[in-house]
Amino acid sequence: MTAKLLTTLLCYDDHRTFTEDVRKRFSDAAQYEVLSFHTKQDFLNQCNKESENSSCKVAIIGVPDTKEQFQVIDEMTMEIKRIDQRTGLILLVPGDKMEDLKKVVRFNVDAYIPRNSNTILRLHNAVKKIISQHSIVVFKKRRNLSLWFLFGFLILSALIILVAYLRFPKYF
Repeated sequence: MTAKLLTTLLCYDDHRTFTEDVRKRFSDAAQYEVLSFHTKQDFLNQCNKESENSSCKVAIIGVPDTKEQFQVIDEMTMEIKRIDQRTGLILLVPGDKMEDLKKVVRFNVDAYIPRNSNTILRLHNAVKKIISQHSIVVFKKRRNLSLWFLFGFLILSALIILVAYLRFPKYF
């Protein structure tokens, strides 16, 4: 049975509105590590530190209500993806600002989740989806490596049988 991978959830919550709910939902310390940041610089510094780690990483960004901050969020998502392409991005957006944000931040986001009573449940589902995608990539690499070893063994076995047949034909 495979061991469960540690998932790091990096929360950027400048107004401290959703972090405690995320900590409650992802309370299993063996599976999840929830880190919360209130400044952009601390958040990006931690993303730099986590980029060396090969575990699953999910950045959860709480988008402010003002439209002036949307460009800052776009730059932040670009910076996170520049640091580590494998990091999943989830944006928590006020429901009425969803379309405006999608026009500004078009790329590199895995999920846009509106802030309402279902936010944490949708967040949980989005995180599970990102974890599944990460696991598929990991297991695909392992499968490909195993297949290369299998083909190498089959070719080596065929060569040994051919050499044995040519060298000792009376045994065949």
